[in-house]
Amino acid sequence: MKAGFVLKPKADEKIKRDFLEIKKIFEKNNIEVLIDTVCAKLIGLLGMDFNKMCEEADFLVALGGDGTLISLTRRSYRYHKPILGINAGKLGFLTDINPENINEFIEKFLKGEYRIDERMVIEVEFNNNLLYAFNDVVISKDINSSMIHIDIDTNEAHLNTYHGDGLIISTPTGSTAYNLSAGGPVVYPLTESFILTPICPHSLTQRPLVIPSKFKIEAKVKEDFAKMIIDGQEIFDINSDIKLRKAKYPAKLIHRMERNYFDVLREKLHWGEG
Repeated sequence: MKAGFVLKPKADEKIKRDFLEIKKIFEKNNIEVLIDTVCAKLIGLLGMDFNKMCEEADFLVALGGDGTLISLTRRSYRYHKPILGINAGKLGFLTDINPENINEFIEKFLKGEYRIDERMVIEVEFNNNLLYAFNDVVISKDINSSMIHIDIDTNEAHLNTYHGDGLIISTPTGSTAYNLSAGGPVVYPLTESFILTPICPHSLTQRPLVIPSKFKIEAKVKEDFAKMIIDGQEIFDINSDIKLRKAKYPAKLIHRMERNYFDVLREKLHWGEG
């Protein structure tokens, strides 16, 4: 069995120590460890090409925060490999296993005592290219623009024209990210739906909306200066219409059997605290 690792971009000595300790645990359990060249260089090691690593690995591992896992999920999407998140960040909505617990988890993992959650991914057709979003697609005004106008059509009908700073089109997984900050709803991550949340709308009647994942969405921006941001990590100038639909395959996340999403919400959002 082989595991392909990526590390958070600002890898420090602690990440290096964590990686080397985890590598030792994996190898003790007959799991060969591969690491991406860019990440390996950050901690003074040799690695291998990212795509080759994805091809060879039986599963992938993100050692970092949620952003590291989101980036890995998007970059590795076409390989359809399950991904394990080890939390070396702060929030940990998605990366629920801590480095100090990895030995216990691997013992259970090798016995088949784990689960794989399948999460919806958005496929984005833009400039004759296909892109993928795990959290969200944000259509945003340029910093120098006062407002943008976004026409949203679906395969069912014209939906709305949004006036304001922009629009977030989120997956259920991304509902606890930018969508939540903008006043959108929390949606259970294993559901399949699009969440459309306006950013600073010009009219207070523009409210967040949840629609079925079977819908195909087309976004047309009337202004010349606007941006499309995928997962908060990739930015594109908008110069054509944007088509969005549920991707054919879900992302697959490896989790502990004991993990409960509502426990995570209560912990991370401090629900129930006075």
